[in-house]
Amino acid sequence: MNNRKLIALLAYNDFKEEYLGSYLGIVWALIRPVTFILVIWVVFEYGIKPGGSGGSTSIILSLLTGMIPWFFFAEGLTKSCTSIVQNSFLVKKVAFSVNILPLISILSRFIIHILLVLILILIFILNGYYPSLYWLQLPYYLFCSVVLLLGLGWLTSALRVFVKDTAEVVGLITQFGFWFTPVFWSPTIVSERYRFILDFNPMAYIIQGFRNTFIEHVWFWQNPIQTIIFLVMMFFILFFGAVVFKRLTPHFGDVI
Repeated sequence: MNNRKLIALLAYNDFKEEYLGSYLGIVWALIRPVTFILVIWVVFEYGIKPGGSGGSTSIILSLLTGMIPWFFFAEGLTKSCTSIVQNSFLVKKVAFSVNILPLISILSRFIIHILLVLILILIFILNGYYPSLYWLQLPYYLFCSVVLLLGLGWLTSALRVFVKDTAEVVGLITQFGFWFTPVFWSPTIVSERYRFILDFNPMAYIIQGFRNTFIEHVWFWQNPIQTIIFLVMMFFILFFGAVVFKRLTPHFGDVI
């Protein structure tokens, strides 16, 4: 219980230090994703005129359900990767559990993610997509996002202490991963022969889960194969990240 309170307090302090210390405060945290969303809306509303019965509105909504979970993944992975080196003064404290540092970075970004999800819900309601039972599975996808990031955060933050290029590699992964994950495109454009490859992209599962929740109205257990593959990958990444972090933790003080 004490650990939970400590994690919540440190996550809030991390969030407050980064966003609430300036005049605009939390607005800065929302400017980048909201600006990007507005640009996409302008492009599809006044530039590209998609065909089909759905029109620009349905495409914009589909893009939003892809971009918002991806923003959280990219921000959470980037920040958790550097969480150890940026809090080196805590690493040297004997009584401090350094394994919570990546989680703190992730949870501080999770606050912004929740705000963006609430904005997403409002946008859907304004466009006639009213709450349904399928929305109840949203916490499942949010939980999966955090667990996936925690495993990756443990792995990358531990490696970053010893290999400075780790942060640059993470940057490349988030940059190229954006285009190789169905954020801007639908998995249906991929030939059925090769579509199985997407099953091994965990973020493709989460993004499609958002679309299934808000647009297509599909329960996650209705895709059992994809769900099993994702859960196996997620827990493997979590376990592997935890093992690497535990093995390298005793050597952090020698390097930092």
